[in-house]
Amino acid sequence: MTDAATPTERRAPRRRRKGCLIAAIALGLVVVIAIAGAIAYDTLYRAENPVAAGQPVEFQVQKGQSVSQIGEALAKAGIVRNANMFRWQARNSNVANKLLPGSYTLATGMPYDLVLKKLASGPDIVYYDVTIPEGFTVRRIAARFAKETGVSETELLKLVLRGAPQFSARHPYLKGAYDGSLEGFLFPKTYHIKQGTSATDIIEKMLDQFDEEFASVDMTYAASKNLDVKDVVIIGSILERETKLPKEYPLVASVIYNRLALPMRLQLDSTVFYGLPEGTKILRTVDIQTQTPWNTYRMSGLPSTPICNPGIAALKAAAKPAKTKYLYYVLTSKDGSQTFTTNYEDFLKAVQKYRKLFGY
Repeated sequence: MTDAATPTERRAPRRRRKGCLIAAIALGLVVVIAIAGAIAYDTLYRAENPVAAGQPVEFQVQKGQSVSQIGEALAKAGIVRNANMFRWQARNSNVANKLLPGSYTLATGMPYDLVLKKLASGPDIVYYDVTIPEGFTVRRIAARFAKETGVSETELLKLVLRGAPQFSARHPYLKGAYDGSLEGFLFPKTYHIKQGTSATDIIEKMLDQFDEEFASVDMTYAASKNLDVKDVVIIGSILERETKLPKEYPLVASVIYNRLALPMRLQLDSTVFYGLPEGTKILRTVDIQTQTPWNTYRMSGLPSTPICNPGIAALKAAAKPAKTKYLYYVLTSKDGSQTFTTNYEDFLKAVQKYRKLFGY
């Protein structure tokens, strides 16, 4: 006969199970806390872009950037270890909304508080945004850069008027440029120029931009007509001056190509103006009769140099004109549009419309 268990003996296994459960829960909490701690540490302290400390970095805070975006950019550059920690410290120190846009000289591995202090104090690098419109001559470009950046206009003029040999090694199309002029190859756009940038570096930047833009120009058709980069730039510069409407660039280009093929002199007022003092408004008979490297009334073919600096739309049209039989055009509308004709008689009729409309 088996002895009956006492009540105490029957309860013992339950206490052990309960103790094990508590221990398991405690261990689970420890693991959860450890994992959470590891995640928190990784979130706030992990170096996102480990780099050697003390390397100088020029850093740009863009207008409208959030503190999170700034932190991510700082961490990516290795200036701070962790974007989340930067954001936390910025908000904890009440400067998250006081970080100022601009350019700063910083370094990799900087303390968060020092970075925040500098960004809240304002930029220490000055930049100038200089806009060069399509159709500016090199003289006007030099004058604008000198006025807006303080760079010597004399030095700029020396480079743009005679400096082609200095830049031709990196930009082969400048070899043999007429009188060393850079006319036509200083690409029009808005340039972000750092204070202290030299005249040479400004010109190099503009030539590099020309290279980048011209890479999108299809030269197939122009090459089939024995025209090279320099010829296309000359035609593009003429388009900038001969029409106000980009949609007419291919049509004006077709007139130029058709005249060159005959051959027939271009006889374009814009090329004559280029040989006159900058700012001349009225073309006189004596001007048309005077021989210059740009007077297409007196010379056959293209002028010796571009007559301004064309934009990409004009360059693309210059390389690939519309397919027409037009030989003439004349302004016939106050919106800038022109009438194109295939013969001289229709051209004279269009001239009468021009005179009636504009009173000449």
